[in-house]
Order: sequence, then C-alpha cells, then structure tokens
Amino acid sequence: MKVYGKHRVPGRLFVVEGIDGSGKSTQLALLHQWLASEGYGTCFSEWNSSALVRDVTRRGKRKRMLTPMTFSLIHATDFADRTEQHIIPPLKAGALVLADRYVYTAFARDVARGVNPGWVRNLYRFAVKPTIAFYFRISVDEAMKRIIGGRDAITYYEAGMDRQLSGDIEESFRLFQGAVIDQYDRMVDEFGLVVIDASRSIEEQQVQMREMVTRALTGARKNRIRRWVDLNSTAQASRP
Repeated sequence: MKVYGKHRVPGRLFVVEGIDGSGKSTQLALLHQWLASEGYGTCFSEWNSSALVRDVTRRGKRKRMLTPMTFSLIHATDFADRTEQHIIPPLKAGALVLADRYVYTAFARDVARGVNPGWVRNLYRFAVKPTIAFYFRISVDEAMKRIIGGRDAITYYEAGMDRQLSGDIEESFRLFQGAVIDQYDRMVDEFGLVVIDASRSIEEQQVQMREMVTRALTGARKNRIRRWVDLNSTAQASRP
C-alpha cells in the first residue's frame, strides 16, 4: 500500500507523537528553542489547528456528536489543509517544519476507535514522509498521573468515552489509551518511528532528540531558512 505522497522537498520535517501526557509537546518546544539558538528558522504545525474545521470540531466535541468515522474525516480535512498551507510550502523553501502530531495520530486513535487500519492509511496517502518521527512511549498510568496533576479533568473523547468501554472516565481512559499505545507500538517497525522513553528526565530525552536532529540537518542552510521564515511570518501578520 502506498503510504506517503511523492514529494521532493529540500526542507526537513520533524514530528513528535505519543499519547496525551507523554510530554511530546514540551520536548518539541525545547527543540524549537534550541534550533532558534543555533540560527535555524522553523515553522510549526499542530494537530487539529486548521481554521477550516477547528470550530466544527470543537462544537462536535462539546455536543458529543462525533462518531469514529466523522472524527476520522474531520481530522483528515484538518491535516490536508495544514499540509497544503503550512507544511509543504516551507519544506519546498528549504525550511524546518516541526509537527506536534502527524498522520500516526490518526493511525493510532482512529483504529483504536474501530476504524479500518487500511482505510485510514489510504486516507492520508498524500502526506509528506517525515525526516524523523519521534514516538514518546509512556505507560497509561504515568500519562494519567501527569494529566490529572496538570489540569482539572480528563476530557470525554480523550478518555474514549464515546467507545463505551467503561462508565468510569478514568478506567475508560486506561482502556482507550492502552489501545492507542498498542497501535503506536505496532507502527514502530512499520514506519520507522524513533522511540523515546518518556519516563526519562526531560534533559535526557532532549539530548537524544538533538543528537538525531543534528545528524539530519547536515547540508541545511541556516540563513536561507531563517530568511524565508521571517519573510513568510511578516506576510502572514500583514494580512487583514
């Protein structure tokens, strides 16, 4: 099965994946700061952030109207819009793109919700192949501990309550996120995901990321990347 689109781009695409509470977003933010200090310009893309479907997704979640297939199609629309607008253009310009979640989130979550694995993979076959995709592996219990310690409550869809796995939201979270982890683990060999032990210290994880990213940046031109990112940011800010 065709997995990625045929894209020839000079830029680099670095992706972080993992269940909620794995610390992937923190690590990506630290990577961004480091790349900036090294003189690289970066562009950022976040899962479920396209203005095209963001409000619809929020409304659907609030009213608990999203079926597994609807969820899958909405996220695919979000990803297609961001790919066209915010991922491919900077990569063509030779820039660095940092993505907080990528196609693997759909492959893990949608399948855990009962959607056919082959169908989901086919839906995203236009995606750009990442330079490196980091998978932050963590236990369900540790992830839940971090989430509960960092905010008020676990959310309905985050816990997979729509799957009716359990009437208890914490137990549902364990069951659903456990199924998501199973899907991620199966993808490690399939897609060459780089596993990072998310139970290690923040510093240790970041060192591992930087070592791999440094090797992948051989030949990247800092000034060209910085100039393109700065010009594009200025153009975006000037739009009405």
